Amino acid sequence: MIARQTNISYNSPMNPYLVIVHKDPNSAYGMSFPDAPGCFSAADEMNDLFANAQEALDGWLEVMLEDGLSVPKTRDYEEIKADPEWADSVASAEVVIALLPSHEKIRSAA
Repeated sequence: MIARQTNISYNSPMNPYLVIVHKDPNSAYGMSFPDAPGCFSAADEMNDLFANAQEALDGWLEVMLEDGLSVPKTRDYEEIKADPEWADSVASAEVVIALLPSHEKIRSAA
């Protein structure tokens, strides 16, 4: 299942960042960002997934820009699903969510 945050516009020329969410028994939800290397997050409750993922993504992008590093191009769901590095994670995901950076300055640089 892919869920999208509803309070953002998808009229952007970039694909949203996909977040792969996993849940093991007796653990928090873990979140991985295939197109944001080194970015990760967690949430104890499903209701906190979007807020925690958004905070992690925006923080990661701010650091990348502050350090003068290039931000990788985002891929769509089918591209990530076909990537051997991420195929198993996508297949076993509890949910996959899609986010755009929340700040216009960050969104335009990504």
